[in-house]
Amino acid sequence: MLVVSHWVLDWVTHRPDLPLWPGGPEVGIGLWNSVPGTLIVEGFLLALGVFAIYRMVGVGRGGHVALWSLVLLTGGIWASQPWAPPAPNPTAVAGVTLTLWLLPFWGIWIERHLATEPISLRA
Repeated sequence: MLVVSHWVLDWVTHRPDLPLWPGGPEVGIGLWNSVPGTLIVEGFLLALGVFAIYRMVGVGRGGHVALWSLVLLTGGIWASQPWAPPAPNPTAVAGVTLTLWLLPFWGIWIERHLATEPISLRA
């Protein structure tokens, strides 16, 4: 299922370079050729994921601060990318990349505030 679902997502985003079978016709919608289309689709998926996590975050203030600060930071970075200039040099890329080690700890901070009660399937 993962391979099939990944191929479907690739079909939506790639230019026509995905063969239906080895040597067969190549297909693709090319969503990444459209900045507005990409922002709309990826923004919707981001909002859906944030909503799903938000529903699981407990009532404590710390969980909401952790979640929304991460969403604001990463969402702002994501939304600014189409207009951001390229990195000035490899050292700048390395420096920014090294800060990514903070994300797992941020995730742990959010996870510690997830609701611990199991979701009941009964009405």
